[in-house]
Amino acid sequence: MNERIRIREVRLIDEDGKQLGIVATRDALETARERGLDLVEVQPNAIPPVCRLMDYGRFRYEESRRERESRRKAKAAVLKEVRIAPKIDDHDLDTKIRQAQRFLEAGDKVKLSVLFRGREMLHQDIGRGLLEKMIAQLSGVAIVEAAPRTEGRTMSAMLSPKEAPKERPASAVAEAFSAAGIDAETDTSAQS
Repeated sequence: MNERIRIREVRLIDEDGKQLGIVATRDALETARERGLDLVEVQPNAIPPVCRLMDYGRFRYEESRRERESRRKAKAAVLKEVRIAPKIDDHDLDTKIRQAQRFLEAGDKVKLSVLFRGREMLHQDIGRGLLEKMIAQLSGVAIVEAAPRTEGRTMSAMLSPKEAPKERPASAVAEAFSAAGIDAETDTSAQS
């Protein structure tokens, strides 16, 4: 940057991205000073090195802002767990499957767990069958990340969503507005 550039000639690009050609480094620094900008080396390995005229402080600020914005938009992967017992009834199993499906549609990963107690450990095939049944019913919305495996007294499988989560209105009021065809953000009569 600026006086730290020690090479004799550089390829100069102005602040609008227009190439000014190959220029002596002294002339490029002079041009940068006249315009109140910095001379920044963007491709030091090119022959000759490519330098750009820019406000370096503003560039760094905007770069950090973009990085913060992308970090804020990135959703941390949330792991939800659905636990069942080998003696679960069909209706209860359907309820647990619907719960797992809701988690997956919201974009969360789901860990399906079967907890064995006492003599239930002798019948792990029942637990494996339950997990495989759940995985089969959730195959429309989920991808199997880890197949069923036993860890101590627990047999578990990991599922992740097939696609990105669906956008949901922020509240029931927003849902009512969208059903009526009214944009809640621009309608001022809704604020009173």
